Amino acid sequence: MGRTQNSTGDADGFLIRRCQAFPTRPSTVLSLDAPPRGGPPLVDVRIAAGHIVEVSAPGLPALPGQPVIDAAGGALLPGLHDHHVHLMSQAAAIRSVWVGPPTVVDRGGLGAALRAGRPPAGHGWVRAVGYHPSVAGELDRDALDDLCGDRPVRLQHRGGALWVLNSAAIARAGVADCPLPGVERDASGRPTGRLWRMDDWLRANPAIPPVTLDLAAVGRQAAARGVTGFTDATPGRGPAERRLLVEAARHGALPQRLVLMRPEPAPAPCEPNPPAPPAHPGVVDGPVKIILDDDRLPGLDGLTARIDAAHLAGHPVAVHCVTRVQTVLTLAALAAAVPVSGRSAAREPTTTTTVAGTTGRGGGEGAGGGDRIEHGAVLPSELYGELRERGLTVVTQPNFVAERGDQYLVDVDDEDPGSLYPAASLVRAGVRLAGGTDTPFGGADPWAAVRAAVRRSTAAGTLLGGDERLPAVTALALFLGHPDDPARLRTIRPGAPADLVLLRPGLTDVLADPRAGHVRCTFVAGVLVHPEDAEQGRVIRADADANGAGDMAGGEAAGGDR
Repeated sequence: MGRTQNSTGDADGFLIRRCQAFPTRPSTVLSLDAPPRGGPPLVDVRIAAGHIVEVSAPGLPALPGQPVIDAAGGALLPGLHDHHVHLMSQAAAIRSVWVGPPTVVDRGGLGAALRAGRPPAGHGWVRAVGYHPSVAGELDRDALDDLCGDRPVRLQHRGGALWVLNSAAIARAGVADCPLPGVERDASGRPTGRLWRMDDWLRANPAIPPVTLDLAAVGRQAAARGVTGFTDATPGRGPAERRLLVEAARHGALPQRLVLMRPEPAPAPCEPNPPAPPAHPGVVDGPVKIILDDDRLPGLDGLTARIDAAHLAGHPVAVHCVTRVQTVLTLAALAAAVPVSGRSAAREPTTTTTVAGTTGRGGGEGAGGGDRIEHGAVLPSELYGELRERGLTVVTQPNFVAERGDQYLVDVDDEDPGSLYPAASLVRAGVRLAGGTDTPFGGADPWAAVRAAVRRSTAAGTLLGGDERLPAVTALALFLGHPDDPARLRTIRPGAPADLVLLRPGLTDVLADPRAGHVRCTFVAGVLVHPEDAEQGRVIRADADANGAGDMAGGEAAGGDR
């Protein structure tokens, strides 16, 4: 699969008949109210040269030889954009051993998973991901040795910041001689095997064999879910990793559009950077990612300087905030920082459509300056006004309520677990809100995140923060925002990029049961990227006589969530 020219990607374009296109007008406002019964009226949508060129009541004629899809009343939406992912980690996770809930839940299961892991031939290492202490407590080298000591093991905590190595891995990797502060040591100076925020060191260590990255599988699985874009939020991404992602986009392994967050620039005043020439039309650079950890928080002046460096270079920031202190510090630093150079005036539209249902100019009602709060796990309500007035976008992970909620009820004692990852209260306050899955540290399916935002139910069925539940249309809108402005909704309208997902049911049925299994076709820039090429004949074919003889009925479409 790839973004290649095919029967739906030529200059003549194609026609989608009898679909419920949504949303279709910039004035459409998504609020906490349910959409009208029955959904939008049926329309025909014509695609050409990678864009929507016509939206009309049913009856648009197909051009001679033009492919036609009969949507049969199915919903046509802008393709889903996952606004916070880690693509390289996700590609590696596909080739790693999963050692966390719900698959692995106890010490015996952990040991069995590690011993059954199939390391790539020739080096014997086991790479394990997804671990949570609820499985077998806090791990160190000795605990891992007891579980699997006959081969080198490196295991990642599900939060992503911590790796744990057993003794064999420590010896091979030379951890004892590493001077970095991320190496945890006991009172005698012996490494405990716990390495904090040391991904770059592990990646560059010649003794640790690189994991095979299956970016094609990431792209294929996402396309089957109707995902047409990703924002990669990996901090400190190096040039080599960026090249890999660009090449994956260029060759079609990742058919989605990509926004790549930038590493931090040096904290020194500078002139705005000229825009870099695009390495690939589907890949753009995004905001500067700033990571905060409570155990080594910068001072206010230090964080302000880091934000200044990004803003003076013309880039907004995306700040990792999962605790109260991180959020408070970030807002204080943003208040003290210089504005984003050359951005705000150019980006304030006269009107816009947001998930929060507000329209207007500037501040929380317009496009804002582009700065983002990533995660927003703890957002005290007294800060909502400042979030709104500064035009900040909160990119939240509603899937964590479903995936981690039961553990939050056990572990979280400094906050109300029901208030974590707020959503509806932010919408009511007019705060700009968007969604991301944080895959692979969260589940990769944005439809599951939509369901979680609607239900706020843990895996065990406990309601967690019922007041924060979103209507399904608002939850879905979390993933329908512009790649570079996540809280501003994309619409099905002439001139818009043809990044689309066609669903089998109509909108009302989709909202009643949001799931990836509804996906029939996914298009990026007007090119069919799901189902795969071998199945195109079952989905779409040329209109033989330009008046409908070549239409395919919706019930015959191939595809779905694989």
